[in-house]
Amino acid sequence: MMPFNEGENVGPYRVMEQLGRGGMATVYKAYHASLDRYVALKVLHPAFLEDEGFLARFQREARLVAKLEHPNVVPVYDFAEHDNQPYLVMKYVEGETLKAHLNRGRLDVNQIWGVVDAVGAGLAYAHKQGILHRDIKPSNVIVADDGQMYLADFGLARIAEMGESTLSGDMIMGTPQYISPEQAMGVKDLDNGTDIYSFAVMLYEMVVGQVPFSSDTPFSIIHDHIYSPLPLPKTINSSVPDEVERVLLKALSKERKDRYEDVPALVKAFKQSWDEANVDMAEVTMTAPIRRPATTATAPVASSANAATVAQEDKATIAKADAATITQEDPPTKTKLAEKTKKKKRAIWPFAAAGVLLLVACFFIISTLGQDGLFSDLAETDSQFEEVPGNPPLTRLPPMPPESESPEVVEARNYLEENPDDPYAHLELALAILDTSLGQNPLAYQQLKEAADLAGEDVQFFEDAGFDLMERGIWTGSAAMFLRAVRITEVYGEPNGELSYFMHETSYKAASQPEMPNFLPFDEIAKIDEPLSLVVEARHTYYHGNPDDAIALLNEVKRMKPGFHEARLLEAEMLARAREPDKARRIFETILADLDTPEWIRVEADEALRNLP
Repeated sequence: MMPFNEGENVGPYRVMEQLGRGGMATVYKAYHASLDRYVALKVLHPAFLEDEGFLARFQREARLVAKLEHPNVVPVYDFAEHDNQPYLVMKYVEGETLKAHLNRGRLDVNQIWGVVDAVGAGLAYAHKQGILHRDIKPSNVIVADDGQMYLADFGLARIAEMGESTLSGDMIMGTPQYISPEQAMGVKDLDNGTDIYSFAVMLYEMVVGQVPFSSDTPFSIIHDHIYSPLPLPKTINSSVPDEVERVLLKALSKERKDRYEDVPALVKAFKQSWDEANVDMAEVTMTAPIRRPATTATAPVASSANAATVAQEDKATIAKADAATITQEDPPTKTKLAEKTKKKKRAIWPFAAAGVLLLVACFFIISTLGQDGLFSDLAETDSQFEEVPGNPPLTRLPPMPPESESPEVVEARNYLEENPDDPYAHLELALAILDTSLGQNPLAYQQLKEAADLAGEDVQFFEDAGFDLMERGIWTGSAAMFLRAVRITEVYGEPNGELSYFMHETSYKAASQPEMPNFLPFDEIAKIDEPLSLVVEARHTYYHGNPDDAIALLNEVKRMKPGFHEARLLEAEMLARAREPDKARRIFETILADLDTPEWIRVEADEALRNLP
């Protein structure tokens, strides 16, 4: 895609800055001099022009969408071409997405009612005009700085009563977490029910604290929407009233005919359920979110191959649809020490070898702190390690000066004294020390080691510890925890795709750290996933060894597993570092356009793409 340049005139619009970019489209902020206002230009990828009938369908669709005039729908002002590149002109909204709000924490009651009213009103209006949205989700709801809420990006909607494609011959895939069963199955004759289902998923998320279905691959989520029973809201959030649960169950029925007749009916039923329950919504919805991957709250995600979309979560724009992507969820929230429960220990004999790896890995140094990034400067530093005593009892810990201990460390230490056999107590003390220490502190590593000893094969502990370390950017330690959890589940024949997802992400990011192989050997990763091990070794070798050897390892992965996402990411990363931006850009855009690309790789690729010259 040949981008527009800052300062360039595109028709009557002067390009001011790029707001976001994905595999299918780029969005710019522009100035319209004759009307003295800013607008957003959504420029579609030239690849769409390969379809002979695309321009005619684009123009027809743009005319239809431009007719939508509603206070809760972002308006389309114009559409045109510039250097054979079609683009839409839309209202520029100063604000942020609902997704960004959710990533910071639960919404308050007024915000939830605002979403219900705004999205409900905008959808109901569009449906009366015969237009479906087809991709309702939090990143398509914009909260303006003045509090007004907008439903964004009807640009890919189709005419409901016609049932024929207005953009492509294939189904336009919605975002997996919010997709309706019939849309997921490729039904072409969709009606208002598909938007009702997606809207209901948003209601479920705001009330319960998480989306009903989430997994490590889009197709796993799609499968669940089609075949898996809806997780009952009360099983996740016991505070959800029965009346509200019934509304969500009806709105999220697999069969279209069992859902509400239209959007106003859903909105009315949702509001009445709260009145009938006579329960303060704030007491229900302000629960701690489920543990999820820690990512930048406003990290943009990009589009799929089936839709011309682009996302930008932290800047004002009206084109924020990102079809067929996994929406990033909230970072995990630590619970209070008093809420920690002791985990039952199980025999560790099947995992003696794996335990040795983890016990060593838990001695990672503080230099593993800090976010890994594709374009960060990786300084080579000599790490000095203190010899950490092996497993001494708590009473033999060298005491910290009382005046240097933070209240968090004191609280964690007191809790540990009361619960010396609880691995979580040791973990909390380690985390408290890490959070309050300015440099290396062997006490933290010792507590992590003891926690791992006590946890044995408790998968939940290693998962929780992985998230806790992941939050702090301690990639090597986090990868070791997730690796241990994955090995445990595989030995018992219960592989967990979610744990594997996080093991892949943290292992890849840990590879940028010089000392990583000392604490997380490549051959240990290979026992679980050989292609991943080779990619991790290649990335580490590229930054801390011979780049030619890294290329050889990468080529081996490509032969072993063509299309491996981590390998494609690393290849683009290496090309970008080698100052071959055009080649890197093509790979990054391919990554973003692939429906199967894991979300963390999308985020890395999108960020890297925006940083290319």
